[in-house]
Parts: sequence; C-alpha cells; structure tokens
Amino acid sequence: SGSVPGVRKREKNGRTTRLFGRTESGLQNPSDISHNHPALMWKYYALLSAFFAALTALFAKVGVRNVNSDLATAIRTTVILALTWGIVLFGNHLHEVRDVGRTTWLFLVLSGAATGLSWLFYFKALQVGDMSRVAPVDKLSVVISIILAFVFLGEAVNLKVVLGALLITAGSIVMLLK
Repeated sequence: SGSVPGVRKREKNGRTTRLFGRTESGLQNPSDISHNHPALMWKYYALLSAFFAALTALFAKVGVRNVNSDLATAIRTTVILALTWGIVLFGNHLHEVRDVGRTTWLFLVLSGAATGLSWLFYFKALQVGDMSRVAPVDKLSVVISIILAFVFLGEAVNLKVVLGALLITAGSIVMLLK
C-alpha cells in the first residue's frame, strides 16, 4: 500500500493501524501539526502568547509593587534579552544576523522602540492601577493593530474582524469607566 502524507502505520498485536497525526493517547502530536499543517500553527502560537501575556501581567503587577516601574521594565528587558539571545544561540541562528537587510533592521529597531515604550507605560499603569482593569485596556492594541494592518498593509477586514474589534473596544471602555 502507498504512503499517505500525515498518516503513520503502527504494528500492534499483529495488526496494522493508521494514525492520522495522533499519538497513542489520541492527542495531536505538535510536531505533526507543524509539519503537516503549518498554516494552523499561528493559532497555537497565539494562544500560547495570550497565556504567557496573562502570566506577564500577573508577575509584573506583583513585581512593580516596591520598585520604580522603569527599573522593573529594565530588569524584565534584561531577562528577555538573555532568553531570546539564548534561543538564537542554541538554535544556531547567530550567523543569520549578517543576512538581515537594512529595511528589516529599520523596522525591527522601530518595533523595539515601540515595544519598550509600550512596556514602560504598561508597567506604570500596573503600578498604579488594578491588573484586572489595566490588562484588558492594554488589549486595545489589538484593535489598533487591526486598523493599522488594514490601512498600511492592506489586510482584509471582514464582518467577523470588525465585530471582534468592536467587542474588544466595548470591553476596554467598560474597564475605563469607574
């Protein structure tokens, strides 16, 4: 019989069974997902990002209690710097730095500056406000990103995207009201 992409055969008790990207426990193997369906991986990465962003808010709120928020941001940034460069080194990607073009450098530097300013204001907001109100208001960045993607990148906006943006905006407004 021919090989079918994404299908593995497994011998068990003399019988051959087909596994469609599933582990013996029945759960999807993440490497199978990324290999067979790379376009779907953005959803997993986005959910993981949301989870770690929530942890970031919690840890930051506790972390800025007894320290200047700018200093807290600098400490956090140092950890991020060490972590990300460690990943680059471990992944053997350092040699790729010389291949980064000028335009890419420009926009990565601008992105870094925007990120730094965002973190400084976020930490200050967490220091003086409630995490349960600051974090949702910070998510207005999603709405602003949708608008910027439409205006500057020409990304399509459909009814679902507009509705989601309106709901996020409404939620943020509710959090801003005392």
